Amino acid sequence: MASQDMQAVRDLLASFPDSSSLSLAELRAVYDQMGQSFPLPAEVTLQPVEVNGVKAEWVKADLATEAKTVLYVHGGGYIIGSTNSHRHQVAAISQATGASVLSLNYRLAPENPHPAAVEDSVAAYRCLLEQGIEANNIMIAGDSAGGGLTIATLVALREQGIELPAGGICISPWVDLTNSAESILTKAEADPICTETILIQMATAYLQGQDAKTPLASPLYADLQGLPPLLIQVGTEEILLDDSLNLEKRAKEAGVPVTLEIWEDMVHVWHFFHPMLKEGREAINRIGDFYKTHTA
Repeated sequence: MASQDMQAVRDLLASFPDSSSLSLAELRAVYDQMGQSFPLPAEVTLQPVEVNGVKAEWVKADLATEAKTVLYVHGGGYIIGSTNSHRHQVAAISQATGASVLSLNYRLAPENPHPAAVEDSVAAYRCLLEQGIEANNIMIAGDSAGGGLTIATLVALREQGIELPAGGICISPWVDLTNSAESILTKAEADPICTETILIQMATAYLQGQDAKTPLASPLYADLQGLPPLLIQVGTEEILLDDSLNLEKRAKEAGVPVTLEIWEDMVHVWHFFHPMLKEGREAINRIGDFYKTHTA
């Protein structure tokens, strides 16, 4: 049974306006405002930067070291989301990992369709290496579309012969833009955030006529061989549950070390609500454990 904290999250979600009534600009503003309504942890340093032409923000919690780094790519279906929407979540990840987090404002669709997001993420990672940060002290992490972008970035780096980071962290990842997984239907009543209609609209905006199985857009269909260890976290109450299950299966078939955590009663990217949700804080602490285990 879901905790009282989880019910409070569902009540909060129910209080927001119907997204179908909002313009894209309004939707982006609402998402940013929702994230900014949550407090930041104490003693967090924020530094806006540009990395190889991509706008970003360094988020450093107290005692976070600059030698350890997480590159964070936010969720939002490739059409919404920013450093503003995810700052509170990124700050908590910095606390849990003890690493400085580079939160990336990659270009959004429909203004910038695939592969713009992948290009920006690869460029940001290359910049970290150019700054002298060791690859084995870096992880790439992201939620939802950012979870898919995490895998796509790892695949693109491997294809370009660039030294890979120590691991990838996927929170409720969206890795199959065909939106054909069974859980999209079977979990429709349980999921208070994502719907099949929303996923189709986001995929259409991002792909703009490209094949939905394009590997760097839908990395479930990519060759995953040679990727570093992966952590996948997903809730039982989200329509993207099967994306995580199928990603784990494909990763194992490719010989990739993968840890899949299925969190009972949790909704899509429950980490976002960690200031009011115990399980959100616990999941972020697990991310910290994974990072510390797999970095040098």
